[in-house]
Amino acid sequence: MLRKDQKELKEYISKEKIAKRVKKIAQKINKEYKGKKPIFIGILNGSFLFLADIIRELKIDCEIDFLKLSSYGDEKISSGKVKMLKDLNCEIEGRDIIVVEDIVDSGLSVIFIKKLIEIHKPASLRFVSLLFKKNVSNLDFKIDYIGFEIDNKFVVGYGLDYAQKYRNLNAIYVLKS
Repeated sequence: MLRKDQKELKEYISKEKIAKRVKKIAQKINKEYKGKKPIFIGILNGSFLFLADIIRELKIDCEIDFLKLSSYGDEKISSGKVKMLKDLNCEIEGRDIIVVEDIVDSGLSVIFIKKLIEIHKPASLRFVSLLFKKNVSNLDFKIDYIGFEIDNKFVVGYGLDYAQKYRNLNAIYVLKS
């Protein structure tokens, strides 16, 4: 339920649809990583809710670490430059790595992350993103697990923010203005 000051939001993806899709993604990961112990790397701040929900659905052993990047600041449009604000605290050489993103739009962040991680020679590297803007991204590799393909809309909620607001909403919303 939205507060009065949140009436500029329109629900785009319900919490029920998100929960259902998270379970399906976790089932695939459980199957594909049976007998392995991947490291999940959450990209802060946006992916923390999505990552937490995936982890709770897993039946496999895993580790968790975080990277923090910035390409938006408090804007609706990416600056075109990716800055690392927090580096990894784990050893990834020879390990199976699953990067968890909240949204892939232009692809700048995931390209940056891919290059950063590949330097350390992981055994494998895969990407999961709750949201994917197929018509906007410019990638030469695939996102392995996608929650929802969406149109080029600015969305908030379920970890995604606008100027650090709306992360706590349990569904995905479009800003009306």
